[in-house]
Amino acid sequence: MITQDSIEALKARLDIVDIVGSYIELKRAGSSFKAPCPFHDEKSPSFVVNPARQSYHCFGCGVHGDSIKFVMEYEKLNYPEAIEKLAATNNFTLHYTDDTKQKKRSNLLETLNEWYQKLLEQNRTAHEYLHERGIYASSIERFGIGYAPTSPETLRFLEQRKLSSTEAIEQGAIGRGDDGRLFARFIERITFPIHSTSGSIVGFGGRTITGHQAKYVNSPQSAIFNKSRLLYAYHLAREAIYRRREIIVTEGYLDVVMLHQAGFTHAVATLGTALTAEHLPLLRKGEPKIFLAYDGDKAGRAAAFKASKLLSMSGFDGGVVLFEGGLDPADMIKNGQIEALNALLHRPIPFIEFVISEMMENYNLQDPKAKESALHESIGFLKTLSPLLQEEYRPLVASKLGISPSLVPLGHTKKSAAQPINFSHHDIWELSFIKTLIERPHITDTLLDFIDASILQYHGSEFEAALQGRLDDPRLSALMMDDRIRVFEGDEGLKLELITFLSAHYNRELKKVTTQNTVSFDQKSYLIRQFRDKIERLKRGELVPLS
Repeated sequence: MITQDSIEALKARLDIVDIVGSYIELKRAGSSFKAPCPFHDEKSPSFVVNPARQSYHCFGCGVHGDSIKFVMEYEKLNYPEAIEKLAATNNFTLHYTDDTKQKKRSNLLETLNEWYQKLLEQNRTAHEYLHERGIYASSIERFGIGYAPTSPETLRFLEQRKLSSTEAIEQGAIGRGDDGRLFARFIERITFPIHSTSGSIVGFGGRTITGHQAKYVNSPQSAIFNKSRLLYAYHLAREAIYRRREIIVTEGYLDVVMLHQAGFTHAVATLGTALTAEHLPLLRKGEPKIFLAYDGDKAGRAAAFKASKLLSMSGFDGGVVLFEGGLDPADMIKNGQIEALNALLHRPIPFIEFVISEMMENYNLQDPKAKESALHESIGFLKTLSPLLQEEYRPLVASKLGISPSLVPLGHTKKSAAQPINFSHHDIWELSFIKTLIERPHITDTLLDFIDASILQYHGSEFEAALQGRLDDPRLSALMMDDRIRVFEGDEGLKLELITFLSAHYNRELKKVTTQNTVSFDQKSYLIRQFRDKIERLKRGELVPLS
């Protein structure tokens, strides 16, 4: 049984935005993140991830929980399985109450990679290949590039190190044939360790240098390795991606290594697979522009077309850079064409424009029937975009086909959406305050010294519901989904908002008491002094407690 201390220590390391964001696309909404709920069918996002609470809640179907609960529900795992999966992907050692069942991380893949790196130093052929490709020794070290020997040598190494063959199979280092015999997955290949976003090794890519049938192979799918959710070198590129708000996506490991070597440290690569919808949550992080740097051959153009269609339909900004004449980014850098490469990367073909152009290439536009088919396919694509983009790109479709834009019917239909409620200024402030309490629950106890439901003029009952944590209250659900209601950011900003609100409140109370005839003179004098004192203290920038 996993110890509770171990579970709590793992939870402290997890960030729910990273965990949930590795499965679904999250979009920032104030200090929280939103997405369509992955647990029920919906079009409008009602699933909210709250970094302050380290929790998620769907205002549609009511599911809620923390990082562990999300992995349990999404992966259909039980509690211990979800914990062990999170521990494995975050390089965390769990402790168990029964010492005989202690499952400390063996660091099997890390140990194997260290050995591969040492073998690379001893293998002249592998070293010469990397040198010929223009890769520096510093890049070999930074990316942890190594060399996998023959299958018997790898099996012998694992046995000598007393590394579990069961674990090696689970993590994709070795396999078992139909005859029951073990074999190494990577044989006589240059190896590229593949890391999770947290930086732990979860698999390998391998390139043959001895003529094996498959030029590249990757680790098989496992509990910790899903090539459709991983990008090579993302852990090294992440800081540059967030800083530059750009990401270069290539097709090969060597392209990435060479691009980083030349200063393009925001480059990553897909793992021998096409870009898929499962990559989008990772690409969305930091909201960068995406630049696809693909080969200009037939296969490269086809891959760029599919990826551009997916990215444009998903609202990503960026474009395509195709490398013609058999060259790729690695070749250009090796040949000293870094300035030319930089110029290419700054002149991408926008995704939508590229998709439309590639569509037209598939048709003989001299044939009226083929032209009509091209028109229908283009309209189908345009309708996956926003109305504004549809109108912007209608003339391009018409121009490519040599027809009038009026012959590109988009048929916009007005949706009968419910009219939004027109809140007053006071409504907006009170609702923003309540939304702030929901998203920043740690400040609640402090603020209750200065404000309570009785002070709010319009939304006292919603305030009470928020304090009681009734997030399934329909009014709070609507509040959390309404993007017009902002969250007060920062302690100082919240304090200034409260001072303004409380000043208006106590001025109203002062005006009321001065015109009141139902209290004694002494009582009225006392209340006037109290309210004036509070107002003066608020003017000095001091929050005053309720009395």
